[in-house]
Formats: sequence, structure tokens, C-alpha cells
Amino acid sequence: MKALQYLNKYFIKYKWRLFIGIIITVLSKLLSLKIPEIIKNSLNIVEDYISNKTVSLEEVKHELLVNILIIIGITLLAGFFTFLMRQTIIVVSRLIEFDIKNEIYQQYQRLSVNFYNKNRTGDLMNRISEDVSKVRMYFGPAIMYSLNMIVLFVIGFSKMIKTDLELTMYTLLPFPILSISIFLLSRQINKKTTIVQQYLSKLTTFNQEFFSGINVVKSYVTEDTVITNFNTLSEEAKDKNIDLSKVQALFFPLMILLIGISNIIVLYVGGKQYIAGDIKIGVIAEFILYVNILTWPVAIVGWVTSIIQQAEASQLRINEFLQQIPEIKNPNSDPLKINGSISFNNVTLTYDDTNITALNNISFKVKQGETIAIMGKTGSGKSSIVNLITRMYDTTTGTVYIDNKPVNELNLDAVRSQIGFVPQDPFLFSDTIENNIKFGKNDATEEEIIEAAKNAVIHDNIINFSKGYKTVLGERGVTLSGGQKQRTSIARAIIKDPKILIFDDCLSAVDTETEEKILSNLEKVSKNKTTFIISHRVSSAKNADKIIILDDGKIAEQGTHNQLIALNGPYKNLYDKQLLEKEI
Repeated sequence: MKALQYLNKYFIKYKWRLFIGIIITVLSKLLSLKIPEIIKNSLNIVEDYISNKTVSLEEVKHELLVNILIIIGITLLAGFFTFLMRQTIIVVSRLIEFDIKNEIYQQYQRLSVNFYNKNRTGDLMNRISEDVSKVRMYFGPAIMYSLNMIVLFVIGFSKMIKTDLELTMYTLLPFPILSISIFLLSRQINKKTTIVQQYLSKLTTFNQEFFSGINVVKSYVTEDTVITNFNTLSEEAKDKNIDLSKVQALFFPLMILLIGISNIIVLYVGGKQYIAGDIKIGVIAEFILYVNILTWPVAIVGWVTSIIQQAEASQLRINEFLQQIPEIKNPNSDPLKINGSISFNNVTLTYDDTNITALNNISFKVKQGETIAIMGKTGSGKSSIVNLITRMYDTTTGTVYIDNKPVNELNLDAVRSQIGFVPQDPFLFSDTIENNIKFGKNDATEEEIIEAAKNAVIHDNIINFSKGYKTVLGERGVTLSGGQKQRTSIARAIIKDPKILIFDDCLSAVDTETEEKILSNLEKVSKNKTTFIISHRVSSAKNADKIIILDDGKIAEQGTHNQLIALNGPYKNLYDKQLLEKEI
């Protein structure tokens, strides 16, 4: 249970609730265990009346009536305490489940982009849902039934020893076998549960990718292949679940068998003692009732053990992520207002997951309020520059400066809050268009939303939708065209009114006419803002204060449009090529 030790802090947090639950459990079981004693007394008084008439019939009737009323009262009161016990302990398990999910989700927020490149979405979802549910069972039913078992055993066996030590010792004979069986089966359950959870993650990941890529699946007519692959994976998961169920299925029969043996021992040994006159008939009845009262907690040992082993396996998977240290950390929380000057000093960036060197010893400076265009072939390192400015990654060597201060020493949240970023592949949420734009500024007014949409040249499209800005988008904005998604994403960045604007090839899906309108609007919007335009098109870059041409992670040339044309290098070749394409 090493992995579950991580959760001890929650026992401390909810100690008073759990303490009350324990007290209620003890009271409930104390009451339940009074019943065998009352039945013993009832049978003994009947035996006394039948054997030697030491009591009168009226006394027997009165005693039995009183005992029946006491049993009814105890049963009702014990039932009420059991209800309170469940309300206390099960509610605590739900509160802890809530806390664990929040802790995992906050950790997901802290972890760097690189973490998400290495892990699949389906697996992340499974750990925060299915694995946490398994852990909740440890805090709820496992604790509750374990308390039941412990209290019943301690009190029950104390009473049995007090009544007849010899008979109690004989009754306990099967329990060493029980302990060894639980130990061996628990180890198997732990191993098989881990495998089952891994396959559940694989299934979740498979389905998540299928739903996200449904257009590709249908366009390539690969539905049959996907179904076949899913069936294969499902069959494997089913087999692993069956293997686990087979081991779990051994518990209950084993428990019942051992309890049955205890009952036989009570009848045999107790019967001999009764014949010898050592005990009364009520003692045998009392012991049989004790043994059968203990049947459920003993039988539940198997289930509880299974729950704990499954929780252990799930918590081990959860701990793998909780114990990961974010690669990108916020060094401080000092208030920060940036102006927007940026410089790269001998910066090299190598991605550790692919070992690709995206940027190789590059240096450049951008003054506050300037517009810089970055161009180059696919894979030349354009987006990597953006990743370093927003500090999604840290440099391998060299330093990125914002306002002449190393970016990795600045308040990360403050830096990112003053950057408006439009990614190459825009992401829109399954929400209204209005809220997708407001994502850049939560308290934006209707006028500000419309103004941002107009500057992004998307307003006319939006008002033609049946519900206008209240139109709810499909998952990832699937109901919009590529160009509409890009322009909505531009509106989201503009409305933020940041100090630094970054447009990462965000005009690739719009036509030339629309591009010119957007660029014209952006020229006004980005006034006094440091602006980065990453693009393949010369038309998007030519009016920038500085243009950088990247080639294989290095700066091939840089300067203004006219300067680069005069150099007659890569930029001039690209300009001539695109000019010819436009004329054609």
C-alpha cells in the first residue's frame, strides 16, 4: 500500500468526520452484538423451565416478551446508526474524490506543453476519472466495511472468549488459512488490476482519437479497419478483465467455506460440551449467531482487499503524474507590466522528445512597438521562436529577454497575460462564438466583441448565422470553416489588448483579399504593440519593420522588405515566385 500512503493527508484533513464515523460504527456494532447474548439468555430461561421448572411459565413469557422488544429496539437503533455511519464515511469519500480530482487537474494545468506531447489525452482522462473512482472506493466502502469488520471481530471475539475460551479457540482454527489465502490472492489482484487500468486507458485513448479524427476516417473509408482494431483491443481488455474477475471470484466461496467450517466446529465441539453438561444450549446458539454475524465481515475481507488492491494500482498510476515536476516553473509572483522589447541572444532549442534542434544559435532584437515578420520553409523553426517568447519551452542554450530581463526570471503568468497569441492551428471551444472571443477578455462588452470581430473581418460572417454571436460551435469549432476559425481566433487575441501580439501563420486559410483587409486592420490595432507575424506569404510580411528569414533553425538573412529585395537572396526568390503565382 505504498502508493496509497500519498493519500494520508486526506485522513488528516477529514479526521473529525472520520472520527465521528468510527464512533458511530462502534455504537452500531455494539448494539448488533447484544442480540446473540439476549437470544442466549432467552434459550437458557426456556431450558431452565423445561428441565427443572426453576422458573414459572409467566416469568418465561415475560422474559421472552421483554427480550423480543429489546431486540426490535436494538435492531432499529443499530439500523439508524448504520445509516449515520454511511452518511459520514461515504460522504467523506466523495469529498476526497472531489479534492483528488481538483489536485490532479491543477497538476495538469501546471505541467508543461512537453508533458502533453509525450502523453495521450485518453490516458490523462482515464486517470482523472476511472482511476480516481477506484481510489474513492478505498476511502468509502473499504474503510466503512473494514471498520465494521474490526469492530465486530474485536467485540465479538471478546464476548466469545468471555463466554467460552475453549470453544472460541476451536472456532478460530480456519482463520490462519484465511489470512494466507487473502495475502496470495491480493498480490494477484494488484497485478491484474494494473493491467486492466492500462487497457482501459488504451480504449479511452483509441476512442478519443477516433472521435477527433472522424472526418479523416470517413474520407479515407477506413471505418472497417477502425472497427476491427477496436474489436481487437476490446477483446484484449475483456480477457484481462475476465482474468481479474476469476481471481476475485475465489474470495467469496473461500470465505463462505471457512465460515461454514467454523459453524460445523461450533456444533460439534459445542454439542459435546452440552452433552457433557459443561455449557447450556443457549451458548451454542449464541456462538452460531456470533459466527454468522461475523460471516459478512469475514466474507467482505475479500471484496475490501480487492478494492484496496485496485485503489493501490490506480493511485500508483495517478502518482506518476502528481509526482512529475513541471519543466516550466513560475519563478515569482511579483507584479509585472511589460513594455514589449524582445531580444534573442545566441539561442539554441533542441526538443528532448524528438532530439530535433529547431533553433541553432540565433540572435535578434525587436524594439517596443515594432512589427517583425518571420519567414521560412516548413520546419525552419518559426513556431519555435513563438514557443520561447511565450515560454512554452525553455532554451537549451542562450537567453530570451523581455524588456532586457531574462524571460525565465519573470512572473510567467504576468508575461503570458500580456501576450495575445493566435496559433497556427486555432482552437475554439464548444461554446458560443461570443464566449470564444471573450476568452481573451472575460469582462468584454458587446461593443468590444463586435469591434474585435470587425477588425478580424469575421463580423459579417457571424451576423449571417441564425443565432449570430450566440451561435454554439461544435467540438473544436468544427462548424466553422478553416478561415472563420482563424479569424475568430484573431478576434480573441485582439480583444485582449496585449503588449505583444503573435500571429503564427494564422492567415493561411483566408483568401488574398480578406488577408489584405485583416492586415490593414491589424496595422491599426497593433500600433504601439510589439507584433510578430509568422507567415509563408510575402504579402503578410512586407510591411513589417524587420523581416527574418529562417533556414534550418538559423537566420539566413534579416532586414526590411527593400533591404532583402536588394540582397537578391532567399527572400527575393520567394517574393518573385509568389508575385508570379499571383499574376497567373
